[in-house]
Amino acid sequence: MRLNQVTVPCIEYAASVAFYKALGLIQIVDSPPRYARFECPDADDGEPATFSLHHVDGWEGCDEPLVYFEVGDLNAEYERLMAAGLDFIAAPEDQSWGWREAYLRDPAGNRICLYQAGEYRRFPPWRI
Repeated sequence: MRLNQVTVPCIEYAASVAFYKALGLIQIVDSPPRYARFECPDADDGEPATFSLHHVDGWEGCDEPLVYFEVGDLNAEYERLMAAGLDFIAAPEDQSWGWREAYLRDPAGNRICLYQAGEYRRFPPWRI
């Protein structure tokens, strides 16, 4: 089994599409105002994971589930996205579990974490 697709709610289609394009996702389906699908740009030598938006009336956003996108250089990505006008709710910070994380919200209020984990993503010292 392999997790390959996540869909999150959106309320303003164009704003959400622009947000995820700014993060670097590649749009592959455009069905406004209800649905958009993206590919993640780095497939780790395999099929790229996909990520979708689906319009939901009355959505007010939430903290959970939290969507994580791994990046190679979090500090550089943070600076690039800040320069592009995206607002972060937490700047990059080293975590006690070995990851470096920064948080922002998409236009629908979904919480997004950009992180850099390296080997600790799959092989932390406490792995069973």
